[in-house]
Formats: sequence, C-alpha cells, structure tokens
Amino acid sequence: MTGHERREQLLEVSRPLFADKGFEGTSVEEIAARAGVSKPVVYEHFGGKEGIYAVIVDREVAILLTALTGSLREGGHPRVIVERTALALLDYIETNTDGFRILVRDSPVAQATGTFSSLIGDVATQVEEVLAPQFERQGLDPATAPMYAQMLVGMIALTGQWWLDARAPGKHEVAAHLVNLSWNGLQSLEAEPRLTRAAMRPRGRTGNRADGGHA
Repeated sequence: MTGHERREQLLEVSRPLFADKGFEGTSVEEIAARAGVSKPVVYEHFGGKEGIYAVIVDREVAILLTALTGSLREGGHPRVIVERTALALLDYIETNTDGFRILVRDSPVAQATGTFSSLIGDVATQVEEVLAPQFERQGLDPATAPMYAQMLVGMIALTGQWWLDARAPGKHEVAAHLVNLSWNGLQSLEAEPRLTRAAMRPRGRTGNRADGGHA
C-alpha cells in the first residue's frame, strides 16, 4: 500500500472500533490487528490512537455540519427549514451510524473542539439568524432568539440520539413529529410567557386553587 492508502485503511478499521468501544476502550493493538499491521505502523502514520480519533472526528463533524448548514442556507419558509434540518440529521444517522456514535460519545479530555456539542452550538448560531427576523415580524423580542435556537436544535439533536438505537418509527415520521411540536409551538408563542402558580408553588404546599392562572 502507498502511505495514503495505509492511512485510509487504518482510519477505516478504527472507525467501527471507536463507535463500538469508545476512545478509552479502543487500543492501538486492536487497530493494528484489524489492519493486519504491527503497532509501529500505527504510530508511524498517526502517532497513536489519539491521532486517528482526531481525524475521524474532524471528518464526521465536517460531513454533518455540511448537511445541517446546507439545509439552513437553502432558505424558504421557516417550517420547511426545520423539516429539512431534522431530516438532514436523521439522514446522517442512517447513513453514518458509526460516525454519529463516535460524535455523541465522550471525547478525550484533550479534544476541546470537534465534539458533537460544539457542532450543535455552531448550528444553533445559524438557527438564531433564521429565528430573529421571524420573531420581529411576529412582535416578539428578537433578543430571545438565541435561547429559542438552543431549544430547537437541542430538541432535534436529542431526538436524533434516541433514534440512533430506536430506529422506529421511520425517519420521515420522526421528522414530522419533531416539526409538529416545534412549529405548532413556535406558531403560537406568547410574547411574555410566565409559569403558572402551581408550577412555582414550593414542594409540600397545597392549595385550594385549581385553575391554571399565571403567577
């Protein structure tokens, strides 16, 4: 093999190992054995499993970020944007299952960037740019757009993590339910939402008021 081919082979055999066992549970010995090479070959190309892991994570982040940001940049009605973004994540999970498992696992302490949480933060920033003008048009405070962007992206991301193993219902149905909750909720946002008195009542206290009045 050429040097490039060997590197790609090592990455290919390492990917399912990291997905199945995580970073800590995967050893250089296992990687070398899967590739049919000696341990020094792994060190020669990547300096250890940290180097292989970093390249795999960077590639997966790039693939997923491209898919998600592409769905956001296409523009169109906000509901359609939410639909496309939800489907983009589910499509990625379906076609890059090992990659997604690696992204959502705990990363090494030294891996400060390139994590799933940092990727979600990048996407949330772009969602914020979509929400802010929509809020202004609806008479809502655009300063709250960053918070709602985190909520929306977090909901989609966590649902994706659940669907990673559940795989039922199908991705189109899951995306439809996500949009049902997020869009139908966003469509009727209150300008000044407040908690009910019942929610704010200290634990252990009881009262006779049974309505849902605001505090």
